[in-house]
Amino acid sequence: MKKVLVLFLLIAIGYYLVDVFSVIPFGADRIPEGNVRDFYLEKTVTDLNVPNTVTSIVVNFRGFDTLGEVTVLFLAASVLGSILYRRRSHDEEKAVLLPSSKIVASGSRLLFAPILLLGAYVFIHGHLTPGGGFQGGVIIATGFLLMLLAYKDYKVKHSIIMWVESLAGVTFAGIGLVGLIMGKMFLENFLPLGETMNNLFSGGVIPIIYIAVGFKVGSELTGLLYTLLNEKGE
Repeated sequence: MKKVLVLFLLIAIGYYLVDVFSVIPFGADRIPEGNVRDFYLEKTVTDLNVPNTVTSIVVNFRGFDTLGEVTVLFLAASVLGSILYRRRSHDEEKAVLLPSSKIVASGSRLLFAPILLLGAYVFIHGHLTPGGGFQGGVIIATGFLLMLLAYKDYKVKHSIIMWVESLAGVTFAGIGLVGLIMGKMFLENFLPLGETMNNLFSGGVIPIIYIAVGFKVGSELTGLLYTLLNEKGE
């Protein structure tokens, strides 16, 4: 009887899925002219002077939403790191990390600086190319993860991570508050946009916000990875 009910349920779900998808005009332009799409495409160029429409939406038009996402990431990393630290602080047994080979150790040290440079490049140029603060921050955290896996005695100063993360968060929120003081909307641009599109110094507050997001995400993930891979926090 149970199998019959499951089979019936699957048939009913399949029928309605086919019925719904059969009336969707795949490939057709379902967004009329003058709608949200055209607003974003037009205002990204005229009002923000940046070529990356996704960046303009994430950082400017929906900047408050991005601030909320960064806050959620911070809370998740803080709670998980706190739980793991407390558990390890009561564990008398020490984790044994086997040393990596010389090839892995040498390669990690060789690639560490280029990985950090790539991460910085990604979030600094987030308003010009695909990428941005989240992607660049993850790349930077990957570089530290490589060093933590290659060197069992590699240390990351939690005090430095704390300061970097705090300054980045204050910078993000501070830009929005400065805009309010100047009579703008929260996180609305109040800086010169630059004269030439595709120039690094263009886009107003967008590149500054993305740099702050990059440092914030990179520091949070690095601290979390360090807590996960080490027996005790500092």
